[in-house]
Amino acid sequence: MISVFDLFKIGIGPSSSHTVGPMVAANLFLTSLIKQAELTTIQRIEIELYGSLAATGKGHATDTAILLGLLGHTPSTIDTRLTSDYLAPIFSAKQLALSGMHTIDFDTEHDIHWYDETVLPYHPNALTLRATLADDSSYQQTYYSVGGGFVINEEDATNPDEDHASPTIASVPYPFNSAAELLEQCRQHELSISELVLANECHFRDKTAVFEYLDQIWAVMQDCVTQGCDNGGILPGGLDVKRRAKDLHQQLDAEKDQPIAKTDKLAAMDWVDLYALAVNEENANGGKVVTAPTNGAAGIIPAVLHYYRDFLPNYSQDGVRKFLLNATAIGSLIKQNASISGAEVGCQGEVGSACAMAGSALAEIMGGSPAKCLNAAEIGIEHNLGLTCDPIGGLVQVPCIERNAMGAVKAINAARLACRGNGQHFVSLDKVIETMKVTGADMLDKYKETSRGGLAVYADNRIPTATHGVSVKYSQC
Repeated sequence: MISVFDLFKIGIGPSSSHTVGPMVAANLFLTSLIKQAELTTIQRIEIELYGSLAATGKGHATDTAILLGLLGHTPSTIDTRLTSDYLAPIFSAKQLALSGMHTIDFDTEHDIHWYDETVLPYHPNALTLRATLADDSSYQQTYYSVGGGFVINEEDATNPDEDHASPTIASVPYPFNSAAELLEQCRQHELSISELVLANECHFRDKTAVFEYLDQIWAVMQDCVTQGCDNGGILPGGLDVKRRAKDLHQQLDAEKDQPIAKTDKLAAMDWVDLYALAVNEENANGGKVVTAPTNGAAGIIPAVLHYYRDFLPNYSQDGVRKFLLNATAIGSLIKQNASISGAEVGCQGEVGSACAMAGSALAEIMGGSPAKCLNAAEIGIEHNLGLTCDPIGGLVQVPCIERNAMGAVKAINAARLACRGNGQHFVSLDKVIETMKVTGADMLDKYKETSRGGLAVYADNRIPTATHGVSVKYSQC
């Protein structure tokens, strides 16, 4: 049972699996390393990136994320406005201050190794961190970034029978491993999906702590939209993609009191597009976002929540909490039974998952029963099946930013369509999740976050020629 504290994380852009996860892995490595040796005995650090982490690591700032983690920064607490300042000593003086305390020589050209043709057995997102000590001994750990900022080490990966995500699943009041089990629990105990998830969360934490975290997540999402609407300019990375949210916000704001805004029945969708674009432009710029359930799909749930806030009459803080709790149930089902990793199943696992989560959550807010919520989630995934992950230049910009706007509108439509029905659907949510997993397995690797197929190859765009090396430095994020 994946907790809301795990599924929604405050992190740094542009990618949960390629940026947040590797930073978390660096934090874990430092903690583990310090237990093995004195910090002052460390002479050298080497970073090895494999598979998808190497293939698109430059565009996703994977290497710099690891360096920030080795400096002692965490995704949830780092001040993204100072990222370039933190990294400056590494680039200018070739000095790396481990945990901000012990400085060693570090050369990004020689101490970071890229193996994009090598895929380790467990997952395409793999990295190895190695420390050489003063006595010439070494200590290393291999980590897998499995999507949404979730990270497991090699020991976890080689013991798949153990439940690493939640060793106490059997102890929660209302356990479920499938949508059918979730629906039966709701029916048997006469609970909404959000009520059931809240009861499970409160088995481990006080309700006040749960609500405080949910409120914090919503506050960060709103701030991210605000920042995205306030900041213009060109996104980093070499594609020269112009940020659109600022201009679009000014345009919509100027039109809101004009007659056309009051007669256009689809005017709300323009604002939904804006909210999603704002979040994902912030993400692409290396800013602070909420993984929901990933960074690549981070704009969908905030956009639909803003739609609820600005265009539905029943908005309340308690409604936001219900929304996020409901979405947690759907995200948990997808992660447990398929994947939310673009490198593993393509963008259907990112945008498709976020669309399903937002659709189900909005359906509950609109008064939909648990059955209708699961119907909305099924619609959200079904109509994203086969969606490839093919970022141009390895950057989470094209088609990723617009794809979030489309996913948000689709989630709203899924909720409205489901609420007009009776909760019955020909293909069950469990079946469509299984289908997504199988589809991802059948999908060629070039369409799974490697930038070797699809739009990444065939689109007529200026694509950065460099594939390896130090990532884009994000300034003034």
